[in-house]
Amino acid sequence: MSRLVDDLIRSGNLRSDNIIDAFLKIGREKFVPSDLLGRAEANMPLPIGNGQTISQPLTVAFMFELLVPKEGQNILDVGSGSGWTTGLLSHIVGKSGKVTAIELIENLCKQGEKNVGHFGFVKSGIAEFHCQSGEFGFEKNAPYDRILVSAAVQEVPEKLKQQLAISGRMVLPVKNEIWCMEKKSENDFEIEKFPGFTFVPFVK
Repeated sequence: MSRLVDDLIRSGNLRSDNIIDAFLKIGREKFVPSDLLGRAEANMPLPIGNGQTISQPLTVAFMFELLVPKEGQNILDVGSGSGWTTGLLSHIVGKSGKVTAIELIENLCKQGEKNVGHFGFVKSGIAEFHCQSGEFGFEKNAPYDRILVSAAVQEVPEKLKQQLAISGRMVLPVKNEIWCMEKKSENDFEIEKFPGFTFVPFVK
C-alpha cells in the first residue's frame, strides 16, 4: 500500500473499499508532469499547466466519500484536468458504467485522455473526453447518477442540476465550500455544506 493511501486511511478521509481500491490501482504519479513525479505521493495540490492544478489527494478523497460512486453508474466529471479523477471514477464504475469527462482547456483535455487511456478505460468505452466548457454539462449522456465538479463555481450551473438523475448526487466546490447535493425531485435538492476549502476557479 502506498504511503499516501495509508495516511488517508489512517486520517479517516478514505473509508470506502471501492474508493481505496481505486486510489491504490490508479496512481497519481500517472497524472502529474514528469518533473513533479517525486511529489506525486505528497498530500498537496500540484500544478499541471495552464494555471490549473491536480487536486490535493485529501480533498479528492473527501469529495469521493461524499459522492459515493458505485459500480455501473453513469458519472459526469467536470473539470477533469489531467484525468486523475476520471481514472479513479472509471475504475470504480467498471465495464458496466460510464464516465464522461469535460475539460475546457484543450491541451489538458487531450493529456487527460492520454493518461486515462493508459489504463484501457478510453478504448473500452468506459471513459470519454470532451474538450468544452462544463457549464452546460453534457446532455447527450444524461441523466447522471453522480456529478463531480473540480473547480469552484459562484453558483451551481442550472444545466448540471437538470442533468442529475432523481436521487443522484452532485459534489462541487461553491466559493470556499464543498457542497454535496442530493436530488430529491426535479426542483428539490438536499444540500450539505463543508467550509474551508480552496479550488481553482471554474473556467467558462
